[in-house]
Amino acid sequence: MNLAVLSVAALVVAIVLSCVTQVNVGVVALAFAWIIGVYLGGMPVKTVMAGFPVELFLTLAGVTLLFAQAQVNGTLEQMALRVIRLCRGNAGLLPISFFGFAALLASSGPGNIATAALLGPAAMAAARRANISPFLMAIMVGNGANSGSLSPLAPTGLIVNGLMDRIGLGGHALATWGTNLLAHTVAAFAGFAIFGGIQLLVRGGKLNPMDEKAPPPLEMRQWVTLGTIGALVVGVLLFKLNIGMAAFTAAGFLALAKMSDDHEAVRKMPWHTLLMVAGVTVLIGILEKTQGIELFASLIASVSTPATVTAVVAVITGLVSVYSSTSGVVLPAFLPTIPPLAAKLGVTNQLAIAYAMNVGGHLVDVSPLSTIGALCLAGVTDSVQSRTLFYQLMAWGLSMCLVGGLISFVFFR
Repeated sequence: MNLAVLSVAALVVAIVLSCVTQVNVGVVALAFAWIIGVYLGGMPVKTVMAGFPVELFLTLAGVTLLFAQAQVNGTLEQMALRVIRLCRGNAGLLPISFFGFAALLASSGPGNIATAALLGPAAMAAARRANISPFLMAIMVGNGANSGSLSPLAPTGLIVNGLMDRIGLGGHALATWGTNLLAHTVAAFAGFAIFGGIQLLVRGGKLNPMDEKAPPPLEMRQWVTLGTIGALVVGVLLFKLNIGMAAFTAAGFLALAKMSDDHEAVRKMPWHTLLMVAGVTVLIGILEKTQGIELFASLIASVSTPATVTAVVAVITGLVSVYSSTSGVVLPAFLPTIPPLAAKLGVTNQLAIAYAMNVGGHLVDVSPLSTIGALCLAGVTDSVQSRTLFYQLMAWGLSMCLVGGLISFVFFR
């Protein structure tokens, strides 16, 4: 068996393990890369280790540390309380407000998972108090968080843009973010209309009076944190600062100024995801060196045509993402296949395939097996309601595989 087949088999095993076990697939991927590269491929171990994404790892670590500090010192929670109050007592506006704030917050830097962790429980509790369908609220807050996931300031956006740079599709960060944002907005508000949102607006339901009370005033540490994050955004967008180093500098400032507990913030960082992304990236490096990427692309090309390739890749990435990590496993595995896949099918618009993979992989992430959906599900305390919501979100997530395929077939050509 040649090395290309072995490396693809290793990647497939890693993907399957990520779907059916709780093992961090990054660890498994590192082990596969070492065994295949050094002992079967005769590569120096330094060649294998050179595949470790140092720049990406530092960038993700810096950004997630800064926003973990904002979570620890209560800054993000204060912002969530103000969103609820903006509804002015109208329950029908609550799901829309949570969608909008989740999209804005995720896009500004924390990303989809941190945003869902912050807003998911609060949104589901607010839905319970206002007698809003938990399924409707989960669709809105989950899609809101995912809509900002590919922002050039967010962790998943950094991962995807780094991968696209490596395959020659760099310079499209805003378009990548925009297509994902639009797709999730359409999906969320279609769900809002279908599952009772319009009736809720017309009915004019009222929020619990407790939700209309003014939140406590911002403390000095929270004002400083907001100012620091604002300075980071301005520096990155206007002065082209390196976001990872700028985020570490901002986090260091907050720590030295005693504006947040940096020890607790480090504990809250998503180390599981960071290790997963790094490990899978190292294994992908082995696939590139052994021609495994070309073989993997051939497998996808065998079930595609130039006319259907965007729909096919959207459905495939969606199906895998229902059970696996979109940012840690699915996109690092599939995005590198775009150049050889396009070459085999004679497709000239490689960006269309990238957009289809990104949208297809993310639209399903309100599934209860994904972190976003699970965080929403965790906010429902009633056991019967929780079981019902599980099946509803599962059906929603699986249906989004087809929706992602349809969107990609129509718009990404």
